[in-house]
Formats: sequence, C-alpha cells, structure tokens
Amino acid sequence: MSAWLPTAPCTPGACVKATGSAAAVPRAVLRLTAVLALLLAGVALSPLGRRVPSDWIRRWCRAIVRAAGVRVRVTGPAAPTGGLLLVAHHVSWLDIPLLAAVRPARMLAKTEIRRWPVAGALVARGGALFIERDRLRALPDTVARIAAALRGGSAVAAFPEGSTWCGRARGRFHRAVFQAALDARVPVQPVRIRYLEAGGEASTAPAFVGDDTLLASVWRVLSARGLTAEVEIRPAVPPGAHPDRRTLARAAEPDDGAGACAGLGGAAGTPTVGEPGGVSDSPAPRTGTDERSRFWTDERSRFRPRPGTRRGQSASSLRRPAAPPPLPSPSPPPSSARAR
Repeated sequence: MSAWLPTAPCTPGACVKATGSAAAVPRAVLRLTAVLALLLAGVALSPLGRRVPSDWIRRWCRAIVRAAGVRVRVTGPAAPTGGLLLVAHHVSWLDIPLLAAVRPARMLAKTEIRRWPVAGALVARGGALFIERDRLRALPDTVARIAAALRGGSAVAAFPEGSTWCGRARGRFHRAVFQAALDARVPVQPVRIRYLEAGGEASTAPAFVGDDTLLASVWRVLSARGLTAEVEIRPAVPPGAHPDRRTLARAAEPDDGAGACAGLGGAAGTPTVGEPGGVSDSPAPRTGTDERSRFWTDERSRFRPRPGTRRGQSASSLRRPAAPPPLPSPSPPPSSARAR
C-alpha cells in the first residue's frame, strides 16, 4: 500500500458500537438469504457484455437495501439528469447500493472491488470506472477518463474522502476528482448519507473501517433493528460556480458540524493525508496531453518533500548541529616567567 493513500483514524474497536436492539438470529439469517438471492439473480439476469439499464439498477438496489432490513428516507430535490459528478462521504459498502437506488451512476471504484465475488462482476457490468489508488502517476489518466464519461452524458459517483469513516465523524474531500467536473463543465451533486438507529441517533453499525471485515460489517447491518439510511440530496453546484477544484471541493462538503472521531480522539474533518499550501489551482483548463502533464506536476507538488529531506522527515530534523564556539586563545605567560 502506498504511503500517500488517505486513511481514516476510525477503527472497529474505538468507533463501532453494538446496536441498541438487535434482531433475532433467525431474522438476520433470513435477511442474508434474501440479499444473496437478489445478488445471484442480478448476475443471472443482467445482460452479458452490455451495460445494465439505469432503471433496472435502481429497482434492484432498492430491493437489496430493503432485504437487508434498512429503511430508506430520501430528502431534497431530485438529482438532475445527464452528466454530473455525484459525491458523498463514505461510511460503508452500503453507500453504493443506496446511491444507486436514488441516482444510478457509474461508480468510481478501486480495482480490488473487481475481484469481489458476485458484487465485482455486477459493479463492472454497471459501468464502473476502476482506479489504481496506490499509483499516483495514474491520477491524470484517471481524471481524463472520468471527464470523458461526464462529457458523454454519464453520471459518475465518487467518494472523495478516499477512505471510509465511522459515520460519527468524516474526512475532507480530496480535490483531484473535482478537476474532471471542471474539465467536462458538468454540475456537481453533493449527497449526504446518514445511518440512524431507531431512536434517531447516529448509528455506526454499517461502518466498514480499519481492519474490519466485510462479513462483520454485513452481519451488523443484518442484525440491526430499526436501522434507517437517510439520503439527503443537496443543491447541485452548477458548472462555472467555482474557478478551481479546491474551492469546488470545499463547496461540495456538507457543513453539518460532524463530531470527533474516537479512533484518535481528534476532531472530525482532519485529513490524515494533508494538502499543503502553495499548490497552484487554476480555472478549468484545456484538455490534452499538455494538460495531463500540468495536472500531474500540480498533484505531485502536494507530496514533494523539501530539498534535502527524505519522505516522512522534516527539513529541521536534518539540520546540522550548530558549531561549538571557538576556544579562547591562551594568554601569554607573565614577564617573570619568561625571564626564568
């Protein structure tokens, strides 16, 4: 794994708590059976070698979420049609079918998902754009592929945090993916996903963080009683409203006063991979090879160490210690001593 990959401080032991009221084991097993049956049916019925229709994906994902025992509450205006960048904070694997149930889109997914049993094949048939997260040099080409899909009228869904958080806290949006929206001149549609317990409090049962396993996260969801997923469609950010990807990313973030993460006891929203200042952000540029080179130079400058330093080491730690003051010169002996 690359040292530059964003990570969250959330861990299962510190952030994920048991649900207040759990469903009986037979009911959880019944839910699991229903979800697996829907997944297998999706593989069997989806057309081979062709994109799955959006309406089919929406209905199928809604059925999966309901079969898992999760109630869905959608608020806000309907997302616009046509090409747009759909962005949301990332909490769980459940975010993916939830977004697809509201607004089907081509998912921006890491290459590891392609190897997942059943789900990987379905995501690929849904037109997912797979990225290699640990190859920073591939970032300009990835942005170019996203922009091409947006220009073609596709909706692309992304989780700009780059990692999952527990749901009680969140990270900052990394701005690289927003360059694609600027290049394609399409709107950005922010979406906020919250998981709530029966009493209305934030739930961490669906969280998929740290060294948590997919099976453990799935079982917590299936075992939860009264779990509700609230999907808030926020006002879309029209193209041209912000001149660069930095301000566009900040405008897409929800200002909801998220709390602190128990993983490190720090404040929420503090990214674990910083975005140092001094990065030149310019308005949406022209496309082409020259622009991809400029974009790579710009992104690489975010992680470039200061001259004379190694990765993970500050310049101050390599400074030579100050030279000791010169010793005083010996004074000449007294005249009486010279006479002897």
